[in-house]
Amino acid sequence: MIHIADSTLIGDLGFDSKPDQTGTVEMGYEVLSAYRQQRFAFEAVEALVNFAFTQSELKRIIAHSPDNHPASIRILEKLGMQQIGRDENLLKWELKLESR
Repeated sequence: MIHIADSTLIGDLGFDSKPDQTGTVEMGYEVLSAYRQQRFAFEAVEALVNFAFTQSELKRIIAHSPDNHPASIRILEKLGMQQIGRDENLLKWELKLESR
């Protein structure tokens, strides 16, 4: 993620690999602390998800967030992701193409 106003790298995002045999990828993202709570993460992740679902082989995106990180949870909820599980302190989320 590049902050356009000052051409500064403020975070990163992406997928762990190409879609697997079920059409699933795992998404991750992080924003530098100085740029959090300013909608940069949501805008970037939303654009990534929208682009990803233009790929015919993609059917499902999963993500994980710490259970004590409300900002990340809000981002995933705003994207329409559904919580599908928990692994210790991590929440597991999914977004299916057919639910969009």
